[in-house]
Amino acid sequence: MTEDLLEKLKTEKALTREEYLLLIRNREETGNGERISDRAAELAACVRDEIYGKKVYIRGLIEFTNYCKNNCYYCGIRAGNAKAERYRLMPDEILSCADSGYELGFRTFVLQGGEDPYYTDEILTSIVRKIKEKYPDCAVTLSVGERPYESYKKLKEAGADRYLLRHETVNRKHYAKLHPEEMSWEHRMQCLRDLKELGFQTGAGFMVGSPGQTEEDLADELLFLRELRPEMVGIGPFIPHQDTPFGSREQGSAKLTLFLLSLIRLTLPDVLLPATTALGTIDPMGREKGILSGANVLMPNLSPVNVRGKYLLYDNKICTGEEAAQCIECLKRRIEKTGCTIVTDRGDHKVL
Repeated sequence: MTEDLLEKLKTEKALTREEYLLLIRNREETGNGERISDRAAELAACVRDEIYGKKVYIRGLIEFTNYCKNNCYYCGIRAGNAKAERYRLMPDEILSCADSGYELGFRTFVLQGGEDPYYTDEILTSIVRKIKEKYPDCAVTLSVGERPYESYKKLKEAGADRYLLRHETVNRKHYAKLHPEEMSWEHRMQCLRDLKELGFQTGAGFMVGSPGQTEEDLADELLFLRELRPEMVGIGPFIPHQDTPFGSREQGSAKLTLFLLSLIRLTLPDVLLPATTALGTIDPMGREKGILSGANVLMPNLSPVNVRGKYLLYDNKICTGEEAAQCIECLKRRIEKTGCTIVTDRGDHKVL
């Protein structure tokens, strides 16, 4: 039954809530001598290869501020964490990171930070314009949270190509358990709609195993992604941070994250799907396993070495070694063992 559902999903690119739920609940079952989760990974990798080949795209991640006005209960850079060692990169430092990345072969830069009011529209649009003017063959992705429609519009007009905004959960009640009351699920969803309307290649995503999340919620996530049709989806296991209200909660499952990566690939065949740092943090082979499960994006860190250890959304985050962009050759060798190859072009979303 569940094997048939995987074949149905590969063919029709959609299941009902009950069918997704059945797959999630029975992912460790064995059928025809093969676990459902293993079969899902095989099908997902096959679908990815049909569209993108064996290419894995790399994005140069620049974590430029760990100041944040929000107080999300799960996040290590939440405003209420007095123990966080704060930093901001100035525009010239951000541009220097892009210069280094370009020399290393990166053709996409991801500017990511907390919701820091210091970075006004004027400052951000100036940074985006300078990167695009100097490197017109590169894509610029922003991940700086919720902003007004007019702000998104200015950033798009400045040349930003993509925008990542993880919605974290499609369940309103669950959202309220993860965020303080001044934060609104409805506003987060409106921001995603605004980004799509403005023509950004838009990325959504959620944590796997966040406190209070149910298997039913995960089925709903897959339905939501099918409806939203984002160009990118970023998911990773929940990992607690000791200086947050969820510091003692159990972390999410790497295996479940990998299975959901496969289901997302089968649901959205042309999606750009990262094997995230969080996955590599809870499993030393997590990113390789992510690639084998249908992912096709990696995001090595271009941030200056002296700040990498300060952008701690969760405990024990990997931020040296292969995670450092300077060790990209190490990462290439690791990915080659999966049968895939890291490439340095922009790796745009392919419309089917």
